[in-house]
Amino acid sequence: MNSTDRQALAQLYPSLAEAVPASDALTVMEVPTGTTLFREQEPCGGFPLLLSGEVRVSRSASSGRELELYRVVPGDMCLVSSSCLFVDQPLSAHGVSVKPTRLALLSPTAFREALAHAGFRDFVLGLFAARLADLTGLIEAIAFQRLDSRLAAALLGHGTQVHATHQALADELGTVREIVTRLLHRFERDGWVELSRECITVRDSAALRSLAALQPR
Repeated sequence: MNSTDRQALAQLYPSLAEAVPASDALTVMEVPTGTTLFREQEPCGGFPLLLSGEVRVSRSASSGRELELYRVVPGDMCLVSSSCLFVDQPLSAHGVSVKPTRLALLSPTAFREALAHAGFRDFVLGLFAARLADLTGLIEAIAFQRLDSRLAAALLGHGTQVHATHQALADELGTVREIVTRLLHRFERDGWVELSRECITVRDSAALRSLAALQPR
């Protein structure tokens, strides 16, 4: 590991330095867009610490359909990897880089040893709780039967510029603000909308119309 990587790790994961003093416990990887970093039902190879890039973590159904669970960015952590390392079980989802990604992989043994340090343990458990809250929101969104489609229709109904808060849209759809915010950020990543303070600008109305058409009749 070079000095630039060590500096980046210290800035992004400050609790790691005390917990993992030896850099040889970390393996640095650099992968292009579209690289599968881990697969469902495989053993977990270690705890990924992103230095740059982004990883999409998804679950596949037997029908071939795929559900995005969350994304991992620098300074963040992978819930699936950590949960598997906690209980030593196979991975329950797969991770694919969505842009050129550089990461340091902490070995399973080093990860378990690092958890003995309060700072690192608090960091992991704190992010674990945040990720779990995200997934709970995703489950609720699915339970609302294509809330993303309803949101797309609601945005189109307001014109090219929607002057409304996320809470107002949530009230209109009968859901909670956190779910609406999550979906709007997904729309923004896809280039469909642009978010600013109390204003949502529609950038790709055709894409929103296609999604809105998926509402249950």
